[in-house]
Amino acid sequence: MGAVQGELRIYLGAAPGVGKTYAMLEEAHRRAERGTDVVVGWVETHGRKHTAAMIGDLETVPRRHLTYRGGAFTEMDLDALLERRPEVAVVDELAHSNVPGSRHEKRHQDVRALLDAGISVLTTVNVQHLESLNDVVAAITGVEQRETVPDGVVRAAEQVELVDMTPEALRRRMAHGNVYPPEKIDAALGNWFRTGNLTALRELALLWLADRVEEELGRYRADHGIDATWETRERVVVALAGGAEGETLIRRASRIAARSKGADVLAVHVTRSDGLAGADPAVLARQRVLVESLGGTYHQVSGADVPRALLEFARGVNATQIVLGVSSRGRFQQLFSAGVGVTTTILSGSIDVHLVTHERAGRAGRRDRVAPALSRRRRTAGFAVALTGLPLLTAVLWALPDPPLINDILLFLVTVVGVALIGGLWPALVAAVLGSLLLNWFFTPPYNAFAIARGENLLSLGIFVTVAVAVSWVVDKAARTTRQAAEAAAEAQTLAAVAGGVLRGQRPLPALLDRLRETFGLDTVALLADGTTVAEVGTPGLRPADAHMTVHAGENETVLLAGRTLEASDRRVVEAFAAQAAVAWRQERLAAEAATARPLAEANRMRTALLAAVSHDLRTPLASAKAAVAGLRSPDVQFGDEDRVELLATADESLDRLGRLVANLLDMSRLQTGALGVTAIEIGAEDVVPMALEDLGPEARQVAVRVPEDLPLLRADPGLLERVLVNVIGNALRYSPPGRPPMVTGSSHGDVVELRVIDHGPGIPADRWDDVFLPFQRLGDRDNHAGVGLGLALSRGLTEAMGGTLTPDETPGGGLTMIISLPVAAA
Repeated sequence: MGAVQGELRIYLGAAPGVGKTYAMLEEAHRRAERGTDVVVGWVETHGRKHTAAMIGDLETVPRRHLTYRGGAFTEMDLDALLERRPEVAVVDELAHSNVPGSRHEKRHQDVRALLDAGISVLTTVNVQHLESLNDVVAAITGVEQRETVPDGVVRAAEQVELVDMTPEALRRRMAHGNVYPPEKIDAALGNWFRTGNLTALRELALLWLADRVEEELGRYRADHGIDATWETRERVVVALAGGAEGETLIRRASRIAARSKGADVLAVHVTRSDGLAGADPAVLARQRVLVESLGGTYHQVSGADVPRALLEFARGVNATQIVLGVSSRGRFQQLFSAGVGVTTTILSGSIDVHLVTHERAGRAGRRDRVAPALSRRRRTAGFAVALTGLPLLTAVLWALPDPPLINDILLFLVTVVGVALIGGLWPALVAAVLGSLLLNWFFTPPYNAFAIARGENLLSLGIFVTVAVAVSWVVDKAARTTRQAAEAAAEAQTLAAVAGGVLRGQRPLPALLDRLRETFGLDTVALLADGTTVAEVGTPGLRPADAHMTVHAGENETVLLAGRTLEASDRRVVEAFAAQAAVAWRQERLAAEAATARPLAEANRMRTALLAAVSHDLRTPLASAKAAVAGLRSPDVQFGDEDRVELLATADESLDRLGRLVANLLDMSRLQTGALGVTAIEIGAEDVVPMALEDLGPEARQVAVRVPEDLPLLRADPGLLERVLVNVIGNALRYSPPGRPPMVTGSSHGDVVELRVIDHGPGIPADRWDDVFLPFQRLGDRDNHAGVGLGLALSRGLTEAMGGTLTPDETPGGGLTMIISLPVAAA
């Protein structure tokens, strides 16, 4: 037998600071007090004294120390924890990415190893780290989380406990310094911890957990064979028959659902299992769009018995209400069948059924003309056989010596069946009536009179007529079914080809219209929206007055067809094309609107990030300069010469820093708007590098420069190139370890000159190289408290504006190399 699996308990929070780690440690103490062997594998306190104090006397496994790219890191010691083998392990931050060199890449993989070893785990995760919600959270907060955990890992937990806190309470915790240190509070409250952000994240956490609870309830009901409806949440199922009344039913179901917060609307169409009595696909397509636009979902199931298939679906989704249209059949039809609505109501049990009236209710309405099952030629041949074959058979039998009546009837029956096989129902009915008259006149005593002397002869003739009519009806039904099957197969093949062509095309709408034109051999197909042509294929300039067919595609969309007049039987497929064309047009319009809004959203995001960033970075140099100047002007303090020089130097450095920050912000703004002026001239790299080092001040004196004097001249803007070098070298100085200063080298490769800024710091993983060029962040974390994070983003933009590139590379032995490539000046 395999080892017993440990149990996983997860504390889920909507945001940092709601108390997940604290709640996890409380549970760990409760278990320890009950005698459970509990060990702390990893707890991240984030400097919060109350959280650190909560660890208390719990046994803690020492952390593992790792070195990566010259930096020192600590991680959970999985091997030591497995060797210690407690009953319960406390492992914080489930979504954490381990430092390279650890056994696993992700902490949730470490947790899986503990569970497989039979160790139960208490852990925490925030909703923004769930993989399925990553993009949603990024859209709400403007911050994309780099560390995520698959939803399946969290859903597999035995228990998921929500640690909740109102946005107002969490912001009060922030203001009191219980979440972040004081210097980070203002920026945090103005960014991630805005009330709107916290409210949205809280709702995401509640909805995600509600879905998981629903899954557990579904499994419980399935395991225990519970079919009865449990009204834990209102679910309204609306049954669509494919008629025009469907839109009325959908809107009524939506209003019913709106009365209950969080109610679901599920539209379902039940197709006959033989596939022959299908509804109009164009109508269903339009109704599907309507359902989804109202926030519902569309489903299609198959079943021979429509009411039972509908109820099976409703019970399967734990529906509480069903919305049906009142029957549109006539009273005569209702005498033979109660109808879907009445039958569903009788069998619904605890599910409420709403029968909604509509314009077609209570009357059969005008039916479309049903096409004959057989061709006109075959029906004509059937009538001809009936009118000539039966008299001929009568003459032959009359010439024979007095055959038995039963033989005459059988021969006439064979002839009627033959007529049915040739011409279908109506020729066979004519043959049956004519045959019965001939049998009565010529072969039934008294002869030459429409009278029957013996009762058995009357019975024989009655059986003859009944069998003839029944066989005729069966033959006609079979022929009609065959025709419907062929039409359904042709429609399905055409629509499948349409779907395939649209999916393979880059522009669905033109591909869809072109497929429609090719399928029916048309000259022109055009889509009009609000009377204006939005897409057209074939001969251009089609006007509504010149169209051979006009098909309504949506609320404001119309499809025009020109070239030939189509058969009435083709209209269903054409309407399906038109409905899909309207959907494709709306998708293209939404995509265009999204493309227009994307730059505005990006600009808004940058403005938001800019305001959050400069709130700290502008304040710091301004505060330093103001404090230095205020001290010098103060009459209450007498400074010595050295102190006066130091204060002046502080003010000067702070104002220089402020000037560089403002210059970077202005240049980034010019780059974003395309207004940056570039004056490219021939310059030497050996002239620009010293100027950049001088601008960086005394700290840059340790930088080693290896730029050959015979390096070809560059074509670049001297001021912009100096700014690029200042930012890149300054970044290298910031992350270089003591005793290993950065180096600047130069080399030429064909028509390109490369300047390399090499450092031996911690470096950056290759999969995150692109992240360093995103504005307002550092190393992928949009934490603006260490600087605005514009340097590398601005440097890349400036380099590309000069016709060059700025790319990162790995320094041999550890570190990061930034390569500035610029074109050589023309000889």
